[in-house]
Amino acid sequence: MSRCKTIAIANQKGGVGKTTTAFSLGVSLANNNKKVLIVDADPQANLTTYMGYYDENELPVTLSTLLERYIEDKEINSEEAILHHQEKVDLIPSDLSLAMTESNLQNAMSREYAMKNCLSSLKDKYDYIIIDCMPSLSMITTNALACSDQVIIPVQSQYLSARGMGNLLNIVSRVRRQLNKELKVGGILMTLVDNRTKLPFTIRKELEINFGNIVKLYDTQIPFAVKTAESSSKGKSIFAYDKNSKVAEAYSQFAKEVLRDDERERKNALSKGYIR
Repeated sequence: MSRCKTIAIANQKGGVGKTTTAFSLGVSLANNNKKVLIVDADPQANLTTYMGYYDENELPVTLSTLLERYIEDKEINSEEAILHHQEKVDLIPSDLSLAMTESNLQNAMSREYAMKNCLSSLKDKYDYIIIDCMPSLSMITTNALACSDQVIIPVQSQYLSARGMGNLLNIVSRVRRQLNKELKVGGILMTLVDNRTKLPFTIRKELEINFGNIVKLYDTQIPFAVKTAESSSKGKSIFAYDKNSKVAEAYSQFAKEVLRDDERERKNALSKGYIR
């Protein structure tokens, strides 16, 4: 078992807080003395912009560059793509060319493992690699799942956000059977929660009834806050923008849940002799 844990943040529905979760979880893990690489696997490049890299023309090497080198069977130096953010996390950025790269991947050898090959040389340098997936069950998303140890699923506390959960879990099961037997669902994270209404409670109960026997629901719930949207326009995480906010506190608690789960899994593997 590798020391590095690769986590895909995925949901085929947009607007559920995937990008915020990827960045916030990464920074919070870094605040817990973990070495973290975040990968923007969405051609919209929202994570890249969120982290303050606004001009994609100034990014000579992106995830698309690495994947194209894989497709063309050229030498890959993934470290060339790494950007060092001021909040002590690293980033492999994205840009619009990733959409064309996805099309090119269709005819590539071992196309589902392109991203795995691009990231494999970096795993010894990090404790966590977090992949922010695009809001679709695409070839790029399949690549992200094929190289991940677990997937975390952010779900907005609305009925329509919860309805597509079955489709996503079916995709994860198929990837596990056919491409990555190590892939697990870390859990469902409720995001954009407005506790002024009863709807989040109702949605959580619905998720527990329908999926609670097969998927963990994290105890932490991420509240809705305007400050979160404001931070995304400043190139800062919620921790740097408003460290005392309820959202920052919630993501700190969420990171602790992730760390506890990983430590429990590591001890279990040690006891069974899977790692030394």
